[in-house]
Amino acid sequence: MHSALSLTLTDDLPHTLTDTLPKALAALGTDLIRLARCLTGNESEAQDLVQETLLRLWRRREDLAEVEDLRAYARAALRNLYRQGMRRAPLLALEDAPELAADPVVFADMAMRHLQGAIARLPADQSHLIRLVASGETSPAALARLTGWRLGTVMSRLARARAQLRRDMGLSPATPVQELL
Repeated sequence: MHSALSLTLTDDLPHTLTDTLPKALAALGTDLIRLARCLTGNESEAQDLVQETLLRLWRRREDLAEVEDLRAYARAALRNLYRQGMRRAPLLALEDAPELAADPVVFADMAMRHLQGAIARLPADQSHLIRLVASGETSPAALARLTGWRLGTVMSRLARARAQLRRDMGLSPATPVQELL
């Protein structure tokens, strides 16, 4: 399998590119969203800019055969879009688009990778608690029983984990917990 940073395109381009490009683009999501946030200073505009960049790359997927470094190319495309002010231009509705705009899996993969990466960067104890919460266990008392930790310990580690996730994912400190997981 090819990674987004070293996507090698061979002579069997159409098949290889169609199979690997959605995952390669999804893997770029975290990097692109960070750059977009720096450029726009606005979460909503950053998300729009990244989506527009990924859509344009997807629409030009046949041209990507010549690209040696997909990450650098995507970052340059994002910066160019930002500079051109395209993030403010009205977008065609999906049903009005002349072709499939992008494989829907790209955006779901991108969001999931972003969250998984943020959870993986947490300290082990906090990551463990967040994974338990993500699996459906939301009662602090039940989490304390499962981990063998005191209730206060569970509460403080969970609070620190959620605060760190908010920072890593570029969310405001007031973002409701439900939006984290």
